[in-house]
Amino acid sequence: MDDKDFIVTVKDLKNKFHAEIQSFYSIKEIESFNYLLLEHRLDLKRVDIALDPNKILSKEEELYFLNALAQLKKEIPIQYVIGETEFFGNPFYVNKDVLIPRPETEELVQWVLETNPKDQRPKTKDQRANSKGQIPNFKILDIGTGSGCIAISLAKNLPDAKVWALDVSQKALEVAKKNTELNGVKIKFLHVDILKTHEFPVKFDVIVSNPPYVRELEKEGIKNNVLLNEPHLALFVNDESPLLFYDKIADIAKNYLTDNGRLYFEINQYLGDEIVSLLTNKGFQKIELRKDIFGNDRMIFSSFAL
Repeated sequence: MDDKDFIVTVKDLKNKFHAEIQSFYSIKEIESFNYLLLEHRLDLKRVDIALDPNKILSKEEELYFLNALAQLKKEIPIQYVIGETEFFGNPFYVNKDVLIPRPETEELVQWVLETNPKDQRPKTKDQRANSKGQIPNFKILDIGTGSGCIAISLAKNLPDAKVWALDVSQKALEVAKKNTELNGVKIKFLHVDILKTHEFPVKFDVIVSNPPYVRELEKEGIKNNVLLNEPHLALFVNDESPLLFYDKIADIAKNYLTDNGRLYFEINQYLGDEIVSLLTNKGFQKIELRKDIFGNDRMIFSSFAL
């Protein structure tokens, strides 16, 4: 290893990061990467770094940070570099087989939780009697689960619910299964191509999906860290049929939502009106288009019941 690659202390590490990747990232991003890596590898908080900037690194630790730096130079997302991220306050493993969970998707999860109470069990004696001796479980289906971030977050916050999650990618499901263990929840996973599926064993009270929705024509506006690393299967749709997944999932919802069931989508910000029209034409009675924290049309709720 050349002398220029030599890192002795935490302070040296910070200086090297700024010197070598400032042409790729902003100062704020570089500082964030530095803190995330130090916390992940050495369990150091910002206050620890400030109090002991001359903490000496071992040779093994030095090599770890140099490898991380090399990956960042290739514009590999920091979440993939460290192999984890946080979503809805919970830890998630991530790799190149799954999308990195976004803050906008947290808003979708919050919307589902706001409109579905935590305790879904029947409350009155009559309700219990009508259930024929069984407590009817609230059922949720997450279509295109990826890392499992939506399904797992709902399962943790709706403890009486039964949650199903499906994906066309077996490798994505392997990551999602690992995340259920990490977060201590139980989910039934299905290896399914939603475009070729017509039957499910039960009806659902909630169907939620963050399907592929980025059109090929929008690729030019996407940063390299996403375009060159995150799975295109989970991102892109053809320009000629950008609503392909919404159309199919809405048809499934017609047959597999309960009478008062609810359908939630994350959407392409440029196609909100088109998706509202699609749902209206399929007979949904109640439809709401909602903006995200950035002011973009980002999610839709719909139901056959008013």
